[in-house]
Amino acid sequence: MPAGAVPVEAPAHVTGRLRLTRRGRVVLGGFATVLIAGLLAFIAALGAPQAIASDAEGGEQQFHYAVVQPGSSLWELASELDPAADPRDLVAEIVRLNQLEGSGVEAGQPLAVPLRYSESSGVVSADELGL
Repeated sequence: MPAGAVPVEAPAHVTGRLRLTRRGRVVLGGFATVLIAGLLAFIAALGAPQAIASDAEGGEQQFHYAVVQPGSSLWELASELDPAADPRDLVAEIVRLNQLEGSGVEAGQPLAVPLRYSESSGVVSADELGL
C-alpha cells in the first residue's frame, strides 16, 4: 500500500437494493407513460356520449332529386346543375350522397342532389317522384 493511502473496506453485506441505470429509467418511464395513456383513452371511450340518430330540428328534411335521362351520365348531370363548378367535385358529392359504388347510372334512376341545387331546372322533390 502506498504511503498516505487510506484503506477502503468492502461492505460486509450487500443489500438487495435495486439499481436502475439511465436506460432502465427511460424504459420504465416509457412503459408507465404508455400505460397511463392507454388507461386515459379507455376512460375517454367509456365516458364519450354515444352517437344517436335523431331529428334534432324537429322537421323532416327531404332531398330533391334529378332523374337520369337516357344516355346521360353523372358528368352531364353535374354540368347541368352547376356549369360554373368543377364537375368532378359535384360528381363526387352526388356519388357520396347516394351511396353509389361507382359513377355508373341508369336511365330513369332518381339521384338525390345537394340541397343548394333544389331550385335548378330538372330537379324535383321527393313528393313529386312519389318517394
